[in-house]
Amino acid sequence: MKFGFGVGQPAKWSAQLCGCGDDFATCCITCWLPCVTFGQIAEIVDEGQSSCVTQGFVYTMLSLFACQSLLSCVYRGKLRKKYGLPGDSCGDCCVHCWCEPCALCQEHAELKSRGLDPSKGWDGQPLTAAPARMIPSMFRR
Repeated sequence: MKFGFGVGQPAKWSAQLCGCGDDFATCCITCWLPCVTFGQIAEIVDEGQSSCVTQGFVYTMLSLFACQSLLSCVYRGKLRKKYGLPGDSCGDCCVHCWCEPCALCQEHAELKSRGLDPSKGWDGQPLTAAPARMIPSMFRR
């Protein structure tokens, strides 16, 4: 079990599920273009291995069949595991099926509270917040 900031206390979500109004800009973007917020979250959770644009496009295509919450609940699970947050797969799916915008806003806020800014993409993150990046051997001296 991973622990949060307090000694001996399990990690917990930094934002409430229905705390969408705490960040008005993210709330508006998520309500009108959830694919943008999802893409930003996915790029950060994947540590730059996938792009915001690609993930946002996949999310949009799935939304044509009302299946986007399946993809976003998978990423909620990845985020939970990465930071030792409480919850389970069933809860992830329920949250995304019933309140997709709130779930995306909560995940976005969680990343921001950990020193990451999803709107800047993976390459725009401070080096202290992101794990060390490998330099390809052809660029080493």
